[in-house]
Amino acid sequence: MFGIGMPELIIILVIILIIFGAGKLPEIGAGMGKAIRNFKSATADPLAKEEENEKIEEKKV
Repeated sequence: MFGIGMPELIIILVIILIIFGAGKLPEIGAGMGKAIRNFKSATADPLAKEEENEKIEEKKV
């Protein structure tokens, strides 16, 4: 995973914990989850719309 092993991930998590504190971590996690969901829906919507347009065009022919 990009050359990042378990020790590096632990160090990064400890630094994040020190910077933001334990109270902010749930808020940060929720924000990250929303961002990932928005990204997935934004990338899925164009594909779904394209498929829907193709089906409509097939019905016309």
